[in-house]
Amino acid sequence: MKHINILMVDDHPIIIEGYQNVLMSTKDDDQTLLIDTANNCDTAQIMINRAAKNTPYDVCFFDISLPPSEDGSFTSGEDLALLAKNVMPESKIIILTMFNESFRVHNIIKEINPDGFLIKSDLTSMELADAFQQILRSPPYYSSTVNNFIKKTIRNQIYVDDVNRKILHLLSQGIKTKSLSDYIPLSTSAIEKRKKQLKLLFSIKDGKDETLLIEAKEKGYL
Repeated sequence: MKHINILMVDDHPIIIEGYQNVLMSTKDDDQTLLIDTANNCDTAQIMINRAAKNTPYDVCFFDISLPPSEDGSFTSGEDLALLAKNVMPESKIIILTMFNESFRVHNIIKEINPDGFLIKSDLTSMELADAFQQILRSPPYYSSTVNNFIKKTIRNQIYVDDVNRKILHLLSQGIKTKSLSDYIPLSTSAIEKRKKQLKLLFSIKDGKDETLLIEAKEKGYL
């Protein structure tokens, strides 16, 4: 019999109950699931640190939006996931979230590199059950929305490098093109050239910076 120690963290008890019911009813015959639950950062932090010293969790489920810890040191499921990775390096980390903006998804993958990443609006009972078993056997498992964002990011990464991202960000903050060289170590003409390339990449027909920023935001670069 294989014992699997699990931590589930979500601030909605009914959601945790749903996850538990799905996993318990679809587990393999030789699996025994031992599930701990937490509804906020303070409780989860205590449970993670305690488990790290005794019996580390095999799998941790983290919602991203959580009430912060009282001392403010943990503000989200991302912070808890990083703690778990640090003190229980063998644990498999699964992120479940309502967030589905490309930038946020990209950031979570970059910072946490989770073994599982599921967008709640994609989720069915069957997908949760399949994801759980696949993550145990051979991670990672990313839901369809996450996979689509990754494909788009890889496709566009070649063109939108860090400097171009910074140009877009500064323009979105209201910085004028003539002042961008105060923030970026490039001449104004080099910056203008990059802006033209970005407008070509994003198919901006009217040539306006405002339209470029709208398109960049829609594609998840802002």
